[in-house]
Amino acid sequence: MNEDCLKLTTYFGERHRTDGQFVADALLDLYGQREVEVSVMLRGAQGFGLKHHLRTDRQLTLSEDLPLVSVAVDSRARIERLLDDVTSIKRHGLITLERARMLTGDIGVVSLPEELHEATKLTVYVGRQEQIARSPAYIAVCDLLHRRGIAGASVLLGVDGTAHGVRQRARFFARNTEVPMMIIAVGAGERIAQVLPALGGLLDRPLFTLERVRVCKQDGQLVAPPTPLPTTDEHGLAMWQKLMIYASEQARHEGRPLHVELVRRLRESGASGATCLRGVWGFHGDHPPHGDRLLQLRRHVPVVTILVDTPERISRSFKLVDELTDQAGLVTSEMVPAMASLSDGERQHGGLRLARHHF
Repeated sequence: MNEDCLKLTTYFGERHRTDGQFVADALLDLYGQREVEVSVMLRGAQGFGLKHHLRTDRQLTLSEDLPLVSVAVDSRARIERLLDDVTSIKRHGLITLERARMLTGDIGVVSLPEELHEATKLTVYVGRQEQIARSPAYIAVCDLLHRRGIAGASVLLGVDGTAHGVRQRARFFARNTEVPMMIIAVGAGERIAQVLPALGGLLDRPLFTLERVRVCKQDGQLVAPPTPLPTTDEHGLAMWQKLMIYASEQARHEGRPLHVELVRRLRESGASGATCLRGVWGFHGDHPPHGDRLLQLRRHVPVVTILVDTPERISRSFKLVDELTDQAGLVTSEMVPAMASLSDGERQHGGLRLARHHF
């Protein structure tokens, strides 16, 4: 296990261009050239940023500039060497840095400390067409996680990325076997630790990351509010916080799709931004794993809604999220030690020095 890794996440628009090419291509070209251990580009379903311009795939007139999210994970030293090049790519958007632990190779018994109300977020990276016993790898992974009592898992489809340092890009006339997918699972640290060796045994080349999270709500029930955090750490570095809401696309609040209502209400409330990612498979609680299948009339896929903001604004946003997830959804909170907003490549707010805070 590499205990000192960083996860670099960028949020921007699908049509953003820089120096004659799309920002998405510029970022993944960089990650491929630098042989980043794992990265994935995710296409969002809807969202808004600091300017509160709504991007959504629900209306064709607005669907030409959907939100994109790129995630890159590697050792702290390698990610830090990337930062100047990543921030020099001119665009509007958001960049966050978070601490993570990475597991590769032979996965043995892992001890994960767990504090009051804290849990573990496990991210498993597999190829689109990777198979386990003639079944898609992502389905086999979700089945195992569900049997072991993990609280939930959502499978997100990548359109570009790197796996074990090698660029893997989706193409129309190809099987796209190795293009990475993310399986994000949340559960008690003890249960996550117990399932890791079995997961490692399923996959030929396992690649996992582990992060500390707090489960705030599950199936409509309040577990614990987001951890109260100060605005800055003891050295004056700004601190940020993230909420993630996992729910089915069929989840409703007063008859309206939950993820659509979340974005609408958050936008009206003045939140700094939110992004929805539509998955292809997953489960939450006791519900069996499910997703897109042929000949079905309604989509039963997971949707993940992400908010990153100051601790004060997250506290206000959580009151709204709590209200809307009164019947369904898994809600988690995390500390984000560094965040910066960009405008044409210039940092407008925040910074990328990592804050520290023990809680």
